Amino acid sequence: MTPAPDSPSARFAAERELAVAAAREAGALLRSRFRDDSDDYGVRAKGDDGDVVTELDTMAEDLIVRRIRERYPHDRILAEEAGALDGDRDTPRTWLVDPLDGSNNVVIGLPAYVVGIALCVGDEAAVGVVHDPVTDRTWTALAGCGAYGPRGRMTGPGRALPPAGPLLAWTQGHGVARDDPAVRALKEVLEIRSRRLLQLWAPLLTWAMLARGAIDGFVGYRAEAVDLPAGALLATEAGVEIRALDGGPFRGTATGPDTDRSFVAGRPDAMPYLLELAARGVAAGIR
Repeated sequence: MTPAPDSPSARFAAERELAVAAAREAGALLRSRFRDDSDDYGVRAKGDDGDVVTELDTMAEDLIVRRIRERYPHDRILAEEAGALDGDRDTPRTWLVDPLDGSNNVVIGLPAYVVGIALCVGDEAAVGVVHDPVTDRTWTALAGCGAYGPRGRMTGPGRALPPAGPLLAWTQGHGVARDDPAVRALKEVLEIRSRRLLQLWAPLLTWAMLARGAIDGFVGYRAEAVDLPAGALLATEAGVEIRALDGGPFRGTATGPDTDRSFVAGRPDAMPYLLELAARGVAAGIR
């Protein structure tokens, strides 16, 4: 059935097609250059918090930015390495590009990394694409139209929380101090009350795992901005609920402060348990 001309799927189908093609092209580049040795990557420090950037990041980003500019020259772009690239002054459209989510993994030879692209209209994500070059899998979402992966439409975590505790994942922003008391307390509670707490160093890969139901929940503390919209759109379109740590509405955006980008995400019926864990951790951190 052909979608109505004003439906979200019709309005942004071309943008999703472009994002998928660009992500897959960048993924092929990354996969062809991946080695178990970082000597060829031109690794350099990115800030003082332990993050890194490689030649692969910039090569993949340049490719994606070129593809977007060729098709949509008037849109803004916010890229992980290049930063803000201006478009028309009055355009509400901004592309968010994370060309290599998992750079620290690549540097140590760990094949856990993805390419992420989102299109936001204002502060709302309209398109989200995550591509895994290692397995050649792609996950996509259009606002209001669902999330899809290699096996079709995704519906998020579908199993009851196991007796041994949920399988959770964790992320925190690069700017968060290692000895931050709130982080230490929250992570300790999550580790004790979960079967396993994954820390993948690749948030977009984690969002895709949550959207397809491979894990039970995801907790973030002052998460990074560029990769959040694509991942959060995948999850919400798959039926995942995202809440602030205090249980209130989640209002984090790529343009807002990182203090608004702390979250708890999971299946709606699991949310009371996940929020209880978050509340215990937050309370322990402020004592």
